[in-house]
Amino acid sequence: MKKIIISIICIFIIIIVGVCAMFNKPDSNLTKVKVAEVTHSIFYAPQYVAHALGFFEEEGLDVEIMLVPGADKVSAAVLSGDVNIGFCGSEATIYIYNQGEKDYLVTFAGLTKRDGSFLVSRKSYENFNLEDLKGQYVIGGRKGGMPEMTFEYTLKENGIDPKNDLTIDTSIAFASMAGAFIGGTGDFVTLFEPQALQIESQGLGYVVASIGELGGVVPYTAYNAKKSYIENNPEIIEGFTKAIQKGLDYVFNHTDEEIAEIITSYFPDTSKNDLVKIIKRYRDNDSWFKTTYITENDFNHIQEIMKSAGELETFAPYHDLVINKYNQEKQLSK
Repeated sequence: MKKIIISIICIFIIIIVGVCAMFNKPDSNLTKVKVAEVTHSIFYAPQYVAHALGFFEEEGLDVEIMLVPGADKVSAAVLSGDVNIGFCGSEATIYIYNQGEKDYLVTFAGLTKRDGSFLVSRKSYENFNLEDLKGQYVIGGRKGGMPEMTFEYTLKENGIDPKNDLTIDTSIAFASMAGAFIGGTGDFVTLFEPQALQIESQGLGYVVASIGELGGVVPYTAYNAKKSYIENNPEIIEGFTKAIQKGLDYVFNHTDEEIAEIITSYFPDTSKNDLVKIIKRYRDNDSWFKTTYITENDFNHIQEIMKSAGELETFAPYHDLVINKYNQEKQLSK
């Protein structure tokens, strides 16, 4: 009798395990999509909200987000086919188009509407002014990258010569900028979050300005894919765009605390309180588009910044490099 009972229990366990496995099995109907993000930052909160809340799955997509530091490397990953979608500055698509690439990258959805970096000073300022940068040593971003070009554009717009009025170091890799500053290099550094707040919290520096607030509206970080991929996979592009739009909608309709709760697993080294502070900082800076639609005016502003930096001679055509057929109406994009 005892053996019979044990056998029944074993069979029951096997059935339970089988049922659980069946329900936990990944949905084979989902289409796998690989996305390369240029950096991992709370600046991209709407993207992580969309990922965490299953908005991509609702559109039939199984999205994997991987870090590929640097817009140039993101673009290379997309062009090689290692990933399907790139998430980086729109300047990368312009460089590739102007180099004569036939299957060039096309931007199909915007997320952030201005630079997400902050100017961090080694010393405290009562009332910081950009004039205070004269004669100083600043760790900038990669030459030809949007953070560095936006910073230089902002300086010029305020009557400061980036070449002669201060020293801007563009030799330090993006991922090493915070470490170099902590190690004693430079009087200032431009950093994304959470690095800026971490340095501030440790008493090693002070956030004195928002580069994005000074630089104006641009499709700063946007989603792109090869022209052929977009043409051959319209359902994927449309579904992906809708999911990102849902992420944006959620961010604009929920509190900083609610957003922080959702994306906390994406930033395990950042406390919940710090997440809330950073999300608020980006919200206060008006960092995100309300829709993924990218206007011609905003796209051309990026090219103005690139031209000002000496990185662009001829404007690339908006109608070739931006597709908006999967977005909401442009009047809602601000």
